[in-house]
Amino acid sequence: MATSIFVGGGGEGYGVPQELLLKLANRHGLIAGATGTGKTVTLQILAEGFSRQGVPVFMADVKGDLAGLAVAGSPAGKLHEAFLKRAATIGLTDFGYDAFPVTFWDVFGQKGHPVRATVAEMGPLLLARLMGLSDVQEGVLNIAFRIADEEGLGLLDLKDLQALLVFIGQNASEIGLRYGNVDKSSIGAIQRGLLVLENQGATGFFGEPALELADLMRVDPDGRGRINILAADKLMAAPQLYATVLLWLLSELFEQLPEVGDPEKPRLVFFFDEAHLLFDDAPKSLVDKVEQVARLIRSKGVGVYFCTQNPADVPDDILGQLGNRVQHALRAFTAKDQQDLRRAAQNYRPNPRFSVEDAIREVGIGEAVTSFLQAKGEPGMVERTLVRPPSSQIGAIDAAARAAVMAASPVRGKYDQTLDRESAFEKLQARAQGASTEAAAAVAEGAREYNSARRYSAEGGATARQPAKKPAQRGDTLTTAFAKSFVRTLGSTASREIIRGVLGGLFRAR
Repeated sequence: MATSIFVGGGGEGYGVPQELLLKLANRHGLIAGATGTGKTVTLQILAEGFSRQGVPVFMADVKGDLAGLAVAGSPAGKLHEAFLKRAATIGLTDFGYDAFPVTFWDVFGQKGHPVRATVAEMGPLLLARLMGLSDVQEGVLNIAFRIADEEGLGLLDLKDLQALLVFIGQNASEIGLRYGNVDKSSIGAIQRGLLVLENQGATGFFGEPALELADLMRVDPDGRGRINILAADKLMAAPQLYATVLLWLLSELFEQLPEVGDPEKPRLVFFFDEAHLLFDDAPKSLVDKVEQVARLIRSKGVGVYFCTQNPADVPDDILGQLGNRVQHALRAFTAKDQQDLRRAAQNYRPNPRFSVEDAIREVGIGEAVTSFLQAKGEPGMVERTLVRPPSSQIGAIDAAARAAVMAASPVRGKYDQTLDRESAFEKLQARAQGASTEAAAAVAEGAREYNSARRYSAEGGATARQPAKKPAQRGDTLTTAFAKSFVRTLGSTASREIIRGVLGGLFRAR
């Protein structure tokens, strides 16, 4: 078994062969470069290399091009001669075409197996980021999650959170005394944010069965790691949803996987394409979380590789932790571009043979400026590198080929059917209906007492008395208090129709 992944080499004017050491692949990496300079092919050859060495991979397919990993390249292809020439130039003697084990995933369940998470798993921080909430609104969302925990109200899908927010709005005064002020306008803002998520198609993402991380870490019987490809061409229409889904996956890996120290090879490699979307307008709390995950997740055996157009898109604290780097060409048309180019060049260990800044500007398609960690963990000297050709097909695949891959998937049928078990929505609805029945019984009992008193008075007894009020019970939970307050207005058939409208209409909406 090899101990490294061959990335590329050199001919005349180029440097020594470049290899990514598997033992140091969990020290994270960066793949950067302007559009059309070869980043996607670099992602492809890295994914192939990890798969060959038994390392599972997760990556998002933003343009549909990475799906070609599931199909072998063809000697009849128009790039075949160029590939053979490149292989000979860089000393790649065993070049051949091959397909790789791929599992397709899709948040919308159209081009891959559905990816789902529960609202509780997503958590208030990521949800607040997803909906663009203010600090005050995020505080109300945190209160909602706290109440759900204390009351045993499972938050599985969006209707659960919507029902819980209605509950909080009904009991804002009582809740505010315990948890702090709950502004109803903040509740309204959160509800509007949930509506936007529904319009973006996120309803199917929240629910069960939730994705099991073990299904992303499968190794085939032949020893090759499976390449998990998330269809993201449609998902990119909602950039915040895209970034949040990937960050949620990364956070789940960080929280669930045990410590393994520095293994001989990673347990999983996670490619975060279009990484700038993660940091655009992100609050400091979120950036801090990403930095924490990047710093600590390597000890869980996970390597994270950020792919973006410009290294300046990644905050310095995170950029400093990315030891394995492939820098494709940067274009410097403006003063800011030139400044970014100089900064990018300063991130490398200099090579006396050439100017790093000039090299980043001049490398062509399929070429890169690279630096990989050496055996003792020190950065390697920067080199100009001809990237090796991929063994799988470059570009998208047709619908029939995708369907065939999905039919042979090891998780076929596991996530196809949505589960809807009892959770916050059903429990709040049941308690409200129970309180309604109790209130109706109390009204009927009061009516019987009142009629009895009237008959007693008519027969010459004492003055008619009003029906006795039922003493208030102590120890009501917040949800019971909600249900009772919700039905105190019941005094007529019309009121009962209102409650049915609220519970049957608002809560039933998904």
